[in-house]
Amino acid sequence: MKINVALDWTPNINHIGFYVARHLGFYEQSGINIQLINPLDDDYATTPGKKLELNIADFAIAPFETVISLNNKKNKVNAVAVFAILQEDLSSIVTLKSSGITLPKQLDHKTYASYKARYEDHIVKQMMMNNGGKGVLNIVYPDKLGIWNTLLEGKADATWIFDNWEGVEAETRNVELNRFRMSDFGIPYGYSPVILTTKENIAKHEAAYINFINATKQGYLFAKENQIKAVSILQNYVTVHDLNNIDIHKSLERTAPYFGDIHTCGKMRTERVKEFLKWLVENKLEDEIILTQELYTNSLIQ
Repeated sequence: MKINVALDWTPNINHIGFYVARHLGFYEQSGINIQLINPLDDDYATTPGKKLELNIADFAIAPFETVISLNNKKNKVNAVAVFAILQEDLSSIVTLKSSGITLPKQLDHKTYASYKARYEDHIVKQMMMNNGGKGVLNIVYPDKLGIWNTLLEGKADATWIFDNWEGVEAETRNVELNRFRMSDFGIPYGYSPVILTTKENIAKHEAAYINFINATKQGYLFAKENQIKAVSILQNYVTVHDLNNIDIHKSLERTAPYFGDIHTCGKMRTERVKEFLKWLVENKLEDEIILTQELYTNSLIQ
């Protein structure tokens, strides 16, 4: 069966399990012909969630909030998260150390480069207020695939990164950063990224989807235990910029523990999901209905 997967970003360490599983034949052995859709192909004109909605993709990679968004839009999509790539949040809001901005409250009246994600701007402002600031930001929306560069080029004072990718790039290039993690400033963030699909897709192709998810799990666990081999595979797919500027071995070394183990890889904990959903409701970002919606399942993971 052919399965199209819409990536959330150009190929990076968070995707290594897919590339390893494809290269080593785990998908083929499971009867799966996988196609990985790179957002660079359309310069992020269509988000992964939209590709899922339009049936361009069978699965999408995105933050958990995309599942919430799809389930609560006017033309509802019965999206469901089925696999958490990382067991912990590895993202941060960052500033250049040279900026002197060492706390979120110091971002008042500064420029923040936003991905325009569903709750992103509110989360950053709330972090600032939780730290004693006013939450007053100048928010800009550059081209998504160039947002990291706006920080490096001095066009923005702060942005959101994955510590295990852009964070490693900064270290590789000797760029010092100040990092503000959401959990340190009272924000209970959900899983990101996750693999999501629709309930209708699962109903039609449950056996094949179980095979796909478990071949993917096998890819991530192989990458964790065979890091040199896994990096040699991923290096064939990352952009030239990333290949030249990121120590991919260091990136995987930093990321691998968060893939989990044979028992936890891919699985989502009810407590963590509920805490995030409750926070969204308490902050009036979503209606209470999200507390009763079936937004994730571990049922495809074996």
